[in-house]
Amino acid sequence: MITLTGIEWQYLNGKPHSSGEFKRQPDDFIVTEKLGYSPTGEGEHIYVWLQKQNLNTAYVAEQLAKFAQVPLRNVSYAGRKDKYALTKQWFGVHLPGNKSPDWQQLKLEGAQVLSTSRHNKKLRTGVLKGNQFEIRLRNVSLSDDFESRVQQVTEQGVPNYFAEQRFGVIKDADGNLQLGGNLAMAERMLNGETIRNRNKRSMAISALRSWVFNQVVSERIHAGLFAQPMIGDAIKLAGSNSFFIAEAIAGEVDPDVFQRLKQCDVELTAPMIGKGALASKADALDWETACLGPYHDAAKLLSDLDLRQERRALNVTPNNLTWQLDANDLRLSFDLPSGCYATAVLRELIQCV
Repeated sequence: MITLTGIEWQYLNGKPHSSGEFKRQPDDFIVTEKLGYSPTGEGEHIYVWLQKQNLNTAYVAEQLAKFAQVPLRNVSYAGRKDKYALTKQWFGVHLPGNKSPDWQQLKLEGAQVLSTSRHNKKLRTGVLKGNQFEIRLRNVSLSDDFESRVQQVTEQGVPNYFAEQRFGVIKDADGNLQLGGNLAMAERMLNGETIRNRNKRSMAISALRSWVFNQVVSERIHAGLFAQPMIGDAIKLAGSNSFFIAEAIAGEVDPDVFQRLKQCDVELTAPMIGKGALASKADALDWETACLGPYHDAAKLLSDLDLRQERRALNVTPNNLTWQLDANDLRLSFDLPSGCYATAVLRELIQCV
């Protein structure tokens, strides 16, 4: 019987002492997508800029397909967004020719079309530049070190963990995190069960892969290697999926790597497990291989599924981070690159209840 344990990953600067209530109502968590480019105004694809609340992204896509009278495959989105939140995001609807419905006639409770524009290319998953977050934490109790923790997060970044919603983690009556949802399905897959529902199977696989990544990041923090490059590390070029290998000079990591890390030009990475060999070499390869040893069964399943071996940055630094107290509530605002989680920033600053 294979079991997945460990969902309380290492903190970079220790567990925070401040606390506050998170997501007491949808507009306590506001997410605005930053596409990074503007639609051209012409083409077969209609980009729909839409605000939603208490609706998940996949459901909205289904409703847009019905409204536009097109197959669901003709509707795309750059990224999934939280259901219990107020989000502004892009949807793409493939509508060849001049056909276009009156989008203001869309009747979907909790959703509002803000604007539309044509573009000559399909809106694809992951094309976002990033997301802006506006977060309100209620009834906060801030410790004396809160301001210094904000400074640490601004200067050092935070572990680039996948967040609890990726795993379907739940809390018991005492507030302790428990395995649930997507990761529980992944555990059943590891023990030979076939998940026939395609969407659920995909979510389980994604959860498992993300869990292994988080385990490696957590181990790297524990080993004191979060910001310390090793010979053979796969170093990612910031803002790119390209990476290079940290070479050795006189038995030490090339000093240029340290300088580029300091300038945020490059980033240390951890593996997103898939088919084939790890990208790291030398000392880093030895360390990652040993680290992944306890997760051999998970790594084998991910490899057998023919997923591509990839790398993800170990840390992420929020941009434009600001905060202010409003009576007993804390308001936070910051930007993150696409694919990074606001809760990864919050967990280094404050305990959310």
